[in-house]
Amino acid sequence: MPETSIANALRRPRGPRKKSVSGVDLDLAGESTGASEPSEVDTSYLESLLGYNARRAALAVIAVFLRRMEPYGLRPVDFSVVSVVAHNPGVTSRQICAALDILPPNLVGMVKSLHKRGLIVRKPHPTDRRAQGLHLSTAGQRLYREAQATATELEQKVAGRLSGEELQMLISLLHKVYRR
Repeated sequence: MPETSIANALRRPRGPRKKSVSGVDLDLAGESTGASEPSEVDTSYLESLLGYNARRAALAVIAVFLRRMEPYGLRPVDFSVVSVVAHNPGVTSRQICAALDILPPNLVGMVKSLHKRGLIVRKPHPTDRRAQGLHLSTAGQRLYREAQATATELEQKVAGRLSGEELQMLISLLHKVYRR
């Protein structure tokens, strides 16, 4: 699977493609997909935009992440939630929502799913009787250690063209963009 295929996976599903006798790509309706058009497309304006470049970089990382995290059954947002719980035992759902910019209704389903899988346990919060603290179970801790090692390895692979200094600079600059 090409690493940019995640972009297509995020789009509306389309029917499978097939090759015609002449070698021109056809979709199932028999329409040309434009494979014979020039391969160079001017994207210089798009490449000057922060959002476009951030999205392209994110898609490249997410494509690798999805493949590598599949054995753990973790999507990027699941991994983020498990990571926050691992590093902040007793964290509340409200705190996770604020830290990761997740809407509360979306987090409820994730926590429920992680709890059902036996990865997260809920315990009464020590200072707020209305809240529950989230903790990783023993199985959750084991899964997170393995997934974290995989995430670290894949980050090194994806950022392999950057020096350590360049990577830290990129991360620092991205923080400036999204942190308030």
